[in-house]
Amino acid sequence: MRQLRKLLEFSWQQRRVLLYACLSLNIIRFALWLFPFKAVRQQLATVAAKWVCNQSHTSVSVDFIVWCVKASAYYTPRGSKCLVNALTAQLLLTRYQYAHQLHIGIAMDESQTLKAHAWIEYEGNVIIGDLQELSRYKSLSHEGIKI
Repeated sequence: MRQLRKLLEFSWQQRRVLLYACLSLNIIRFALWLFPFKAVRQQLATVAAKWVCNQSHTSVSVDFIVWCVKASAYYTPRGSKCLVNALTAQLLLTRYQYAHQLHIGIAMDESQTLKAHAWIEYEGNVIIGDLQELSRYKSLSHEGIKI
């Protein structure tokens, strides 16, 4: 009931961002299940370039976008993975013209198994995909590897 009350307190712009986050997250999740990552990434770049909001984004803060992505991920059946969250956040941050950096990194765990993780940085801070051991991950975008 408290969540419904909080939702009703949102402005129409904030409700729209939450709807965009829910829809985008689930569409991206489904697309990654059906298509190769490269194809999904190219399509998202095309959509993001055309979907930029030219209005002032003062009522849509980075913190609110992050909250919307996390809330959408939490209420998605079986949750969503870091890559889906990061791509959703990237799409919304691009829409509202916030400069950010998507990172996809790899690391070896204790059992010498290769692990991958995706995260978003905004103004030098990790806003989506923060982990305690994030420093172990080597970002592929910094290594000149085209992802």
